[in-house]
Amino acid sequence: MSVVMKALAALVFAGTPVVALAADAAVTPVTEQAAPANLPAISVVSVTEADMHDVVVASGLIGAVETIYVQPQIEGQAIDEVLVDVGAEVTAGQLLARLSDTALTLQKSQLEASMASVKAQIAQAQAQITDAESAQAEAQRQLARTESLLKQGNVSTAAADQVKAAATSADVRVTVAKQGLVAAQAQLNVVEAQMADVDLRLLRTNVIATVSGKVTTKNAMVGAIASAAGAPMFVIARDGRLELIADIAEVDILKLKQDQPAVMSVVGLADKLTGIVRLVEPTVDRVTRLGKVRIALDDSSAVREGMFAEAEITVAERKTLVVPVSAVGGTSTQPTVFKVSNGVAHLTLLKTGIRDGGLIEIVEGLGTGDQVVAKAGAFVRDGDRINPILVENDQLAGQ
Repeated sequence: MSVVMKALAALVFAGTPVVALAADAAVTPVTEQAAPANLPAISVVSVTEADMHDVVVASGLIGAVETIYVQPQIEGQAIDEVLVDVGAEVTAGQLLARLSDTALTLQKSQLEASMASVKAQIAQAQAQITDAESAQAEAQRQLARTESLLKQGNVSTAAADQVKAAATSADVRVTVAKQGLVAAQAQLNVVEAQMADVDLRLLRTNVIATVSGKVTTKNAMVGAIASAAGAPMFVIARDGRLELIADIAEVDILKLKQDQPAVMSVVGLADKLTGIVRLVEPTVDRVTRLGKVRIALDDSSAVREGMFAEAEITVAERKTLVVPVSAVGGTSTQPTVFKVSNGVAHLTLLKTGIRDGGLIEIVEGLGTGDQVVAKAGAFVRDGDRINPILVENDQLAGQ
């Protein structure tokens, strides 16, 4: 122990107050600590920039982009043959089924006989016209000679009247013959129209695909009577294209637009599918308050119509200021954080935007590098002095 320390100990032991130490005493000055031990240690995070994605979730069933019903174009005929089954790939114009044509073939034979009869009537009418016109010409010549002789006084008036009556009768026969030809020609037109109708109905006994695509439903059965009033004979997914027909919450439907990208998870399928929004339907169900969005699949070969899927639709993406969601308190209409400046926590009003995972976008209220209390539920009040402990955003965003 040094001489100075021994002297100090002696004075204290003797009860003498110590006023000063010797000038040559070695004394270490006391400095003020930067963070007093009695202040609460509170975790804080810095406002940083990150790539944010605003994603809307929808779910629904896989269905055809366009469904085509194939119905029989004539009714009352039995189905003789069905040529395709469910799942078949068909092309436009391909024969799908045949209907019975027995009755129509018989009707066509009857019409062919009627047509032959009418054509014979036309030929007869034409012959009658030729004969009547010849008789008319001869009657006109007889009338001309009789009138000449009558002027000379060589023919009686009674004989002249007979000749005039014969000429008039010949004119009438020509008119009647021509009218008979017109009537026969009209009858021929009727039969030809009936024949064309039968030919068309015979053609329609062949049930064909109106578009190319995949047969998704087959109701046609051999022996059944074709009828347009019942279920369609076949249902075709045009070009085999499928889409997700998903329900969307009313609050999110106004965010959706055509061509927005989407990623879909399908039950039973390990890999996710991609696609784009094809159509946002213009109405919302009055009972469920759900709208519908149709998402076209980039590749639909791995899915089937009717499968359930969930979609994540990206409606916005940008690089922006963010903090962990845990740091934001207040209400949905007025979010708040505790901004830390010089060790003092200040309640700060915010305007927020996209929420992506554990991060939330800061639109107004904070700047890059600002520090905020990491947990909005911490026991901190506006104006409290704290001991800020900086942590990384990603540590909280992952919680």
